[in-house]
Amino acid sequence: MSEQQRPIGIQLHTRSRELELEYTGGERYSLSCEYLRVYSPSAEVGGHGPGQEVLQTGKISVGISAIKPVGNYALQLVFDDGHDTGLYSWPYLYQLCVEQQVRWQDYLDRLIQAGANRDPDVQVLKFEL
Repeated sequence: MSEQQRPIGIQLHTRSRELELEYTGGERYSLSCEYLRVYSPSAEVGGHGPGQEVLQTGKISVGISAIKPVGNYALQLVFDDGHDTGLYSWPYLYQLCVEQQVRWQDYLDRLIQAGANRDPDVQVLKFEL
């Protein structure tokens, strides 16, 4: 692991529900709690292999209630919807930062394809014509 991939600063902004990560060289990224939740590295979200991913829906209002360091290699994020099983390694967190736009658009596309929604209070119905 490169030291570039380990954040030198981590701040949780509870009101805006964003995790701010600062890296050497002045790189700063703000990741929404929703983004972090839907891309949790847990087996519950990612499955146990390619093609077993579980699309996360209704997470627009999710927040992070706790951040726990795991050794010198990762963070455990505890979400207020009860999810707490993913360990976000430093390289994975950095990957989420630099691939944020592409991953987010992929997530939105998968939601549309599934007829699902980010808001848990909205039900999407598809009618075939």
